[in-house]
Amino acid sequence: MPADNGPDPLDRWLNQQVRPLPPPDGTFELITRRARRRRIRRTVISVASAAAVAAAVAVAVPVGLSLHLNTTSANAHLASGGSPGQTAGGTQQAPTATTEAPSPAATSGAAVTSGTASPVAAPSGPVPANFEPSSVTFVSTSVGWVIGQAGTPGSCQNEDPYICTSIARTDNAGKTWAGGPAPDTGAPSDATGVSGMRFLDGVNGWAFGPELWVTHDGGHSWQQENTDGARVTDLETADGRAYALFATCGGSGTGIPAVDWAYGCTSYTLMTTTADSGEWTPVSGATNGLTDGGATTSGYIALYGATGYLVAPDGTLYSGPVGGAWTKAGTMPCQPGNANYMTGQASLAQLATISSTRLATFCGGHTPTSSSTVYTSDDGGAIWTQSSTQWGAASSEGEADSIAATSDGTIVLGTVAGIAILPAGATTWQAATVNGSMAATVDGLVRNGGFSYVGMTSDTQGVAISDDSTVNKIWLTFDGGRTWTPSAIS
Repeated sequence: MPADNGPDPLDRWLNQQVRPLPPPDGTFELITRRARRRRIRRTVISVASAAAVAAAVAVAVPVGLSLHLNTTSANAHLASGGSPGQTAGGTQQAPTATTEAPSPAATSGAAVTSGTASPVAAPSGPVPANFEPSSVTFVSTSVGWVIGQAGTPGSCQNEDPYICTSIARTDNAGKTWAGGPAPDTGAPSDATGVSGMRFLDGVNGWAFGPELWVTHDGGHSWQQENTDGARVTDLETADGRAYALFATCGGSGTGIPAVDWAYGCTSYTLMTTTADSGEWTPVSGATNGLTDGGATTSGYIALYGATGYLVAPDGTLYSGPVGGAWTKAGTMPCQPGNANYMTGQASLAQLATISSTRLATFCGGHTPTSSSTVYTSDDGGAIWTQSSTQWGAASSEGEADSIAATSDGTIVLGTVAGIAILPAGATTWQAATVNGSMAATVDGLVRNGGFSYVGMTSDTQGVAISDDSTVNKIWLTFDGGRTWTPSAIS
């Protein structure tokens, strides 16, 4: 009888772990762009990268219940594409949070207020190829981070080489970028991964959406925080604190887990923590368990210095001091709508802070022939006034996806067709000059491309992210939003 040499080669091959094939390139881009044309645009589908989408949202937390951080340190992996075993390092020092401090009018995610954190050496690893940015955050006019997906699935520097979450940092306003460690998350799904990022200063930062991760050493290492099963749909930082929306979500949108993570959320609680704290706590009873009668609308956080604002799913506006209790301040001119599937934030009724009491928002523009209408408030959201002019009237180019403002009153819109600005005191919108290739094909039509996010770091400097996830760039302005220049993440 012949000797038994073990399993037949065919059996060994059949018994190997089978890894599902990813969808063809461009699948989610196609879904996103077709959705723009076909929906009655109650939701905004902006950044079209399934790989960049990761999700997890959280359970609304009762008053008085604190969530403690997971103290088990998780090793952060090098930015996808880096050499195995490479450690982040470098000799260039990041400024403290007060170095080149931005204007206090900095909008969501574009900058941070003053802090006292000590400088940390910047990472100096390589930036992986094919970087697809999903979120950007600046702590000064020079220092910023971008998070997204990059590298080649199957060879990424992660516990699971098919998960390619990556982070890059600049210390010279986007002239050059360096790769650094990123949270070592699981595969993008309804409950895992991260797609957004906010830094408080040069040391403390959070990655979120849907999971929640934290760094206290400038991004050299990341630890996952315990949210008790909640998904985090929005997070902002200011004045030594971070604020986050923890949500109870089911996920019932397109049926694709990596796209659905911020859909189906029916209850939100505003939580806060300090840079040196080990727990997240509810802000106040008024901002616990916020809903819109069971509808799956989203929310939005905006911070200005020591003042914070929260747009609730039903359109109620809450406000309060950073570090204190928040109460009802007014009602938004429109409801926030469903979540943007990439960012988790509201698709309408986003807030731009001009000062601690002057606000701007946009509504409408979510049908193929309508325009976006901008509203402003001079009293913290108690009374809203419609802008005397509209951007993109009677045109799909009027669809706005993001809003920002500067302290002089200039309003900036990221739209499906580009970037528009309404200078302070002006009555006519202007199309900003966007340099670099932004051409995209939508339903067989070639157009210039749009932007899913805009934010202003100072009165003159700002940042924008394309709604085409295959563009491995962000855009920067240094003249108050009039001209935007690409910065390649490479």
